[in-house]
Amino acid sequence: MLFDVSRSQVADIFGKDRIATLPASAFPPATANTEGARLLERVGIATGTLWLREPDEDTGRLPLLHDVVNAEHFVDAPVGAGEWPVVGWLLNAHLALDPVSGKVYAVDNDDEIIQELHTDVSSLVHVTVQVQRLLEEFTFSGGNDGDEEADFERLKRETERIRHDTSSVDPLPFEHDETVWWVVCDELAAGQRFRGDSPGARSLYG
Repeated sequence: MLFDVSRSQVADIFGKDRIATLPASAFPPATANTEGARLLERVGIATGTLWLREPDEDTGRLPLLHDVVNAEHFVDAPVGAGEWPVVGWLLNAHLALDPVSGKVYAVDNDDEIIQELHTDVSSLVHVTVQVQRLLEEFTFSGGNDGDEEADFERLKRETERIRHDTSSVDPLPFEHDETVWWVVCDELAAGQRFRGDSPGARSLYG
């Protein structure tokens, strides 16, 4: 694992009710015992920005990539990509797990592009925790225009810290300004992703 992540760490921040997991039975048999699948089962993902895919009600399995997109039409699609399980959804992209390399890919159906997004699932868990924690804990001073400008500068620094700290271990999530995580952080820095029950939203919107 690139990042030291555990269920207890995530639960200490968000509570057990805010963690989504995927059972081993949701994965193809050859994939169920890979490190990525085990992390999604045992550690899970903090809900809010990223959503895990619900297994099919009848089969109990996750869809494979060829069930949701025509991967053959995508630019530079790796061989066998159609057989990857689709584990989640972020912004406008399906998230697919390559069980051989352990990488997580972002699959944009509109632009027909498959891009490496995380070197392993521990990186996915780490970035999700960092982004979601900032969304739920950041507060604005609620003062005059000068205070608001300073608040947004502070918020920008926090998103840049997430990018820098992540990239020092795994460069893929923020490799360029068109990755889905880069776009999410840009939106966050602009104050666009705060939910109504968060301190940030209450101070922004009243």
